[in-house]
Amino acid sequence: MTTSASGKRIGAIQDLAKFDDKDLICAVIQHHETGQVLMVGYMNREALDYTLRERRACFWSRSRQKLWIKGETSGNVLHVKEVRTDCDADALLLKCDPVGPTCHTNETSCFYRKVESDGSVFLAGDGVADK
Repeated sequence: MTTSASGKRIGAIQDLAKFDDKDLICAVIQHHETGQVLMVGYMNREALDYTLRERRACFWSRSRQKLWIKGETSGNVLHVKEVRTDCDADALLLKCDPVGPTCHTNETSCFYRKVESDGSVFLAGDGVADK
């Protein structure tokens, strides 16, 4: 039995991860200190390998159909501190140390819109985004 400081080894993520029919897996990005959810992205196997190796978040851009290293043009990188998988291994959680805002709108988090019980949507972020 192989163990580490974080528990018993049960396999390798590339073998455990359940990628969808497009060979993608959902990755939730969380601030490693505050717990704030920063964004959600999708990874293919190559993006996951890069992320694990370089400790920088890399995704598969579904709109551009290519790898996207977070911050490659903006400088707003996500340094990966920890990677976890859920119980079904069909989603990942990346605990990251962000450099700069995570959202392309310059908000700290992409989740800056709050939905009320009546369906009304309000801005509830850093005040940078205007819609």
